[in-house]
Amino acid sequence: MKRETTMLTAFAVVAAFALPSWAQVKQFPTETITIAGTIESIDYNRRAMQVKTADGKMVAVNVPESVQRFSEFKVGNNLQATYNNNVLVRLKPPGEPPVDTIDEAYSKEQTSGTKVMVRRMTASIVALDKGASSATFEAPNGWKYSRRVVDPTVFDKVKVGDKVDIIWNTDLTVSVK
Repeated sequence: MKRETTMLTAFAVVAAFALPSWAQVKQFPTETITIAGTIESIDYNRRAMQVKTADGKMVAVNVPESVQRFSEFKVGNNLQATYNNNVLVRLKPPGEPPVDTIDEAYSKEQTSGTKVMVRRMTASIVALDKGASSATFEAPNGWKYSRRVVDPTVFDKVKVGDKVDIIWNTDLTVSVK
C-alpha cells in the first residue's frame, strides 16, 4: 500500500509540474500558402532559402528532401511554391539553450505522398500586430517568419523580445522557372 501511495504521489508531482508547460505550447491551424518570387539566398546544407515576392516581402522557405533537384536551384531563379505549415510555438524559459534543427528522423508521409520536414528553432518575437492578428519572429540567422495568430489571448501572454521555440511541419511543392 505504501509503495502505491508513493508512486501515486510521485505521479501527481510530475503531472503538476508538467501541466503548466503543456499549457504554454500553442498550435496554430495548418496554413496553405502559395508564393511566387525570386530566390535571394540559398543555404544548401539546411535546405532553406529566402524568396523575394513581387511586393518586396522576404519569405523563408524550408525545402524537404522530397524536392530532389534542390541542388540545381540558383540565386536569381524565379519560382512558385505551395506549402502547408503546421506550427507549434512554445514560450522559452530563461536560460534554456536555443535549438536549431531539421529533423528527418520524425519526417512522415502524408496521404498525398508528399514528404514532410520537421523544423525546430529558437527565435525572438520582433513584432506583434493585434489589429492584423499576426506575430513576426526572427531567427538567429536573421530570417524572419510571420504567422497569423488565431487565438487573440496569445497577445496578452507574450511581448516583443520574448524567446520562443517554433516547431513546424512543412510539405512543399515547388516549380522553378
